[in-house]
Amino acid sequence: MGKRVLVVGGVAGGASAAARVRRLDAEASITVFERGEHVSFSNCSLPYFLSRTVGDAESLVLMTPEGFKASYDIDVRINNEVCAIDRAAKKVRVRNELTGEEYEEAYDELVLSPGSSPIRPRSIEGVFLPHVFTVRNVNDIVKLDKYAGQEGKADVVVIGGGFIGLEVAENLREAGKHVSVVEAANQVMAPFDYDMSQILHKELMDNGVELYLGDGVKAITEEKVVLASGRELPADVVVLAIGVAPETSLAKEAGLELGETGAIKVTPDFRTSDPHIYAVGDAIEVYNSLTRRPAKLPLAGPALRQARTAADAMYGTGGRNKGVIGSCAVRIFELNAAATGLNEKTARQNQIPCDSVYTMAMDKVGIMPGSSPVHFKLVFEVPTGKILGAQAIGKGNVDKRIDVIAAMITMGGTLEDLKELELCYSPVFGTARDIVNLAALVGLNVLHGVFKQVHVSEVRGLVESGAYIVDVRTPGEFAAGHLKGAVNIPLGELRQRAGEIPKDRPVYLHCRTSQRSYNGIMALKGRGFENLYNISGSFLGISYYEYFTDVTAGREKIVTEYNFM
Repeated sequence: MGKRVLVVGGVAGGASAAARVRRLDAEASITVFERGEHVSFSNCSLPYFLSRTVGDAESLVLMTPEGFKASYDIDVRINNEVCAIDRAAKKVRVRNELTGEEYEEAYDELVLSPGSSPIRPRSIEGVFLPHVFTVRNVNDIVKLDKYAGQEGKADVVVIGGGFIGLEVAENLREAGKHVSVVEAANQVMAPFDYDMSQILHKELMDNGVELYLGDGVKAITEEKVVLASGRELPADVVVLAIGVAPETSLAKEAGLELGETGAIKVTPDFRTSDPHIYAVGDAIEVYNSLTRRPAKLPLAGPALRQARTAADAMYGTGGRNKGVIGSCAVRIFELNAAATGLNEKTARQNQIPCDSVYTMAMDKVGIMPGSSPVHFKLVFEVPTGKILGAQAIGKGNVDKRIDVIAAMITMGGTLEDLKELELCYSPVFGTARDIVNLAALVGLNVLHGVFKQVHVSEVRGLVESGAYIVDVRTPGEFAAGHLKGAVNIPLGELRQRAGEIPKDRPVYLHCRTSQRSYNGIMALKGRGFENLYNISGSFLGISYYEYFTDVTAGREKIVTEYNFM
């Protein structure tokens, strides 16, 4: 007789654990309890039903109870909630949500995968009104879609600028709604640094989404959302996407230990404080291998790996838990954005000495159709050059660049390793020196003091203080938009006109790409200049960094014209 394995919760963690147990033990009795109507569905695809990118709600469901029985001989009981665990007797109490009947089931091993719940802050008046929605499962998205599809439901306010919030905003905008996004922080998408998020802010604004940043929500009424600033936004529909909280009530009531983040504490093989109870997915506390601190990471990829390791541990073959680094990706209208590891802000918050470089290059050879710029930020430890994280935004395959960095981080890679990394090349796929290699070269130059740099966040201060800035672009590029007060000396004329540049004060060089400004710096160093700085991010990066705040705050521009080409 095989083990009696019970699994609480389906979707990525629970369903994967159950399937892995079956592969390991043909004789095991496996039962999955899911309190909702669907045991396996694509959480991450839910927002795309709103625009009919996903054509029908049924296609969101990946596997039915009947499918689990036929394919894996697993007993899946939907609409059945596990409401208590008797650890001493090794039993759970289950309630049938349709009939109200309660019954008990015994287990040899128990897997908890209860997931997380969208946060509804009670401090905000009106969060339980009927036109206020959250997005957790298929039923949630169907209800939101049905309500928003009614005549007269034109104004939508999305509260929260994270993954779900922006995906919901994009898809409701594609469905023809007037959409506003409210975010209490000063930027959307927390995995990205502020300089990179400015690119996303512009993309949202360009596509008709109104952004309200640095402003919380005070109250929701039947007709509007009232912000902390007092601003009122018309709202026929409100979507709460503030974040999620781990579902820990069942574990807590059973006396299982919680971690310092409030999620379920687990061992390296995902056992809880009870050796016969495992936990995986959104509800657990994970280990961030870069900060070396416990964290919460509600993502499907880690949940799948955790489920496999937990199932293996039941049978004495536990895998290696290397922790998490937080790789993620999102599409926002025409831009793709991806990140992995630590951003600069988080690294500094964790007292990790670091620096970063912000480079831009084409995602494929420029003469190829569809070629477009990639904005790439690489964060590294000082003085070791160990790669800590990266962020990439562009119209092309930014995810493959971030996947490269994720692999490097996992293997403990450095800038030197990344510089030498041999990648595929064809003009239709990339460039002979990919932007990840280029970023490593720039990072090494900064790390070893070949040149000094200032970040795009510092440029406004330079312009306003009258710093000596040399723009090494062509006269035509300069005329199309430049920093106020900048001097145009094209790169091809820099050596001949070096005498025009002062040696008794700092000189800041910039161009459209980091390569050209770097060449300019090296040319001037060869002529005895020492106090030279490269402006990281170039004029394109400056334009993106300044634009959104200039437009929304009515701030005076530091450029004659923005240039996003």
